[in-house]
Amino acid sequence: MPIGVSIEFSGVTKSFGPVTAVDDLSFTVEPGRVTGFLGPNGAGKTTSLRILLGLVRPASGTATFGGISYRELPHPLTTVGAALEAASFHPGRTARNHLAVYATAAGIERERIDAVLRKVGLSGYADRRVGGYSLGMRQRLGLAFTLLGDPGVLVLDEPINGLDPEGIKWIRGFLRELAAEGRTVLVSSHLLSEVQQSVDEVVIIAKGSLVHRGALSSLDTDAAPRVVVDSPDRDALAAALTAAGLGFSTARTGLLVAESDPGRIGHLAFAAGVELSSLHRQKTGLEDSFLALVGGGDSL
Repeated sequence: MPIGVSIEFSGVTKSFGPVTAVDDLSFTVEPGRVTGFLGPNGAGKTTSLRILLGLVRPASGTATFGGISYRELPHPLTTVGAALEAASFHPGRTARNHLAVYATAAGIERERIDAVLRKVGLSGYADRRVGGYSLGMRQRLGLAFTLLGDPGVLVLDEPINGLDPEGIKWIRGFLRELAAEGRTVLVSSHLLSEVQQSVDEVVIIAKGSLVHRGALSSLDTDAAPRVVVDSPDRDALAAALTAAGLGFSTARTGLLVAESDPGRIGHLAFAAGVELSSLHRQKTGLEDSFLALVGGGDSL
């Protein structure tokens, strides 16, 4: 049974002066799954998460946990675990002392501190000053904080950013484990490649607006099918495509044609007497689909 609750954005809009950071954003994140909140830098992800956590007030719309805003949650730390910055630790404190401050403020038993440090693999470093931690260790401590109240919802902003391969592998497995326990897991990133092995669902925004929502596999169907074709006489090939009314662009490996059937392109070239050196359907990856949705990464 799920122990998390749904995260719900409904018509959320926020501007800073003339810049609209979030524009009528609506989507729902369900328990028991890892949902990637994706978009290029400047797309509005962090602003959206800050609105969700009650740190920024929207101009309109609501962002809630099971229908309740963060400010109205009776026990926020035991409902939502959030990490927006990996480096927000006092360098002179130990990991144990850092967590003890929050545990005391929230009325959480001190035994929970050792439990979360053990869960994130920091038991052996619990009494070391945080100032000497690596980035990966800081990321783990941030996750330990989010789990302190044993919440059903986890909101993590760029948790994989800057990690080495070992750290990335560990966090991917960790996120999967949390979702398998029935928790709601929302993790933001500006790169699909960082989270595609972790997430089940994706919510993609660009320039503050929703551009895609669905299962990760749905990205494969969003890019229009194309054919890559080349010839020793590329000018003649281009002329034949133009005469047939087919749009194309020049790529490193040939001409990229807006057509799904390589057979049609082959027949067209044969009829025009154009020799071909290569002909195949383009294999569109998830990252290509993602970049197409967000405009190649250009955003305000």
